[in-house]
Amino acid sequence: MELRPWRLSDAESLARYANDPDVSANLTDVFPYPYALSDAESYIRDCIAKEETQLCRAVVIGGEAVGSVGAFPQTDIRRRTAVLGDWLAKPFWGRGIMTAAVGQICREAFARFDIVRIEAQINARNIGSRRVVEKNGFTPEGILRQSVWKRGELLDSCIYSLLREEVKL
Repeated sequence: MELRPWRLSDAESLARYANDPDVSANLTDVFPYPYALSDAESYIRDCIAKEETQLCRAVVIGGEAVGSVGAFPQTDIRRRTAVLGDWLAKPFWGRGIMTAAVGQICREAFARFDIVRIEAQINARNIGSRRVVEKNGFTPEGILRQSVWKRGELLDSCIYSLLREEVKL
């Protein structure tokens, strides 16, 4: 597994792997389904344009972009916090790939940005993603009841955090 900056040449594999209802089910609606080539191109251009202010990386296996992981620093009173975002193509679930990717992106984010906290808000039913952050030392902070409206259903989400002092840089 390799993490690297996005390239426009990744658009085809990104569109192919992201166009999965099971992947989009646990993400915000900003991540569309169906996921078209134009969505992939737009996402990659956005990641490239914001490289100075955020950390967004392609998860690459066998030369193909099969997921994304990033730390997105916030603004205003939350300027010392970054939000974790990640997804991985379904054929690669359960192999420890995202656990490794999240650990790497968190270390990189703490080294690069003036942040003290990285947080993740995860669909409470998404046990796999919850395990990924827990394996990386994130602390569960609570359940946000009926906080997400996804596909016609109100869902709970879990909030997790990782503090700078909890990470070996």
